[in-house]
Amino acid sequence: MPVFKIKHITNYKYETPIRDSANQIILFPIKDEFQKVILHDLNISNTPDVDIFLDYYGNEVGVFTQTEPHTQLKIYSKIYVETIARPIPQDDIFLKEQWGMLANVKNDVEFIDYLKQSHFESADMLLTACSNMRSKEDTPYKLAVKFCTYVFSNFDYIKGVTTVDSTIDEIVGLKAGVCQDFAHLLTTMLRFAGIPARYVSGYICPNKDGMRGEGATHAWAEAYLPDYGWLGLDPTNNCIANEKHVRLAVGRDFSDCSPVKGVYKGGLSHILEVNVSVGYGHEDDDFEADTYFQPKEVNYNKPSVNMPVKNSYQRYMDAISEQQQQQQQ
Repeated sequence: MPVFKIKHITNYKYETPIRDSANQIILFPIKDEFQKVILHDLNISNTPDVDIFLDYYGNEVGVFTQTEPHTQLKIYSKIYVETIARPIPQDDIFLKEQWGMLANVKNDVEFIDYLKQSHFESADMLLTACSNMRSKEDTPYKLAVKFCTYVFSNFDYIKGVTTVDSTIDEIVGLKAGVCQDFAHLLTTMLRFAGIPARYVSGYICPNKDGMRGEGATHAWAEAYLPDYGWLGLDPTNNCIANEKHVRLAVGRDFSDCSPVKGVYKGGLSHILEVNVSVGYGHEDDDFEADTYFQPKEVNYNKPSVNMPVKNSYQRYMDAISEQQQQQQQ
């Protein structure tokens, strides 16, 4: 049973003093029979009072405000968490019975949100892909694994091509994205097949083989299987999400699980820096020892009235287009 030590720092820097900052954080690991939180230190600049409650999806959520003018907001979360491996599904119930069990829960309040899928333009294309992969012998478990492999094999893992606001249509069009995008794709495909699916945010921890997104914030999907429960599937790495994955929150999509979000009064310009480190250890270890550092993600938020901010992939494509136009001239 591994113990992981995780440090997650979120740092907002404001160009001019801001005030009346109201914030929500979901930085509290899920506590159940497969995940035990040994230690959690949470430090926030100016030490505001943090009210904690359980949201609709069962996540621990913290809220706090800072009314006094300030030019920086730093949130420092340090966690020691022990994970316990969950057995792989036996998948030994007759497949017709399994699909029948899923059909019976489709109107249950617990699963309705995890079966709904909002409309998007490329839905037919993704539906066709789901239908082509499906066979009469597929149990919900086998089909979920097929879908996970499909996303892993057909979409390139490229950082910077999408943003937290990217839609399914954009991801399908690019045929690329990062863990958040792959989790959104997989949950969509599972819902199309009548399998309840939810988005999971958390961390993926280092191992000897190396994994995409290790030592950083991560996202994957969970599929609800009859007579088993929620099974984690990581399409970024094409694997079962188990004891190497630390869960923070679950929901319909990223918007339900965002680690930090808020509003404030003041100037629009600010810088966001996020730094995450993950390593193995025990509670009495030096927290800084043998950690794996994620490079800082810096978001310069200086909006323009007429010009939307473009991601790195869009800027790259603009540069290629400009070069082609110059060559034609």
